[in-house]
Amino acid sequence: MMTIKERRRTTEGRVRAAEDAVARLKEGFSGVGITLPSLRIDPVSCAGNDPATPLVDLGRCNLDTALRLSVVLEAQGLAGHER
Repeated sequence: MMTIKERRRTTEGRVRAAEDAVARLKEGFSGVGITLPSLRIDPVSCAGNDPATPLVDLGRCNLDTALRLSVVLEAQGLAGHER
């Protein structure tokens, strides 16, 4: 069983990792001309769980951004044309 201090450290580490992931995603998307304005850590996922299990919220985007994102993924071979 984890102590309170260990749980707090685990939570802090997970939140830091999620913050790092958000920063890396923003930088990566920016490098291909895509901005996801809602990209963030979901604050609700950080509350109430002990230790926290933060979720990265990619958020909503407009149709133009979604299409540009799909073009980038297809160019990288990461998205198929199956529909």
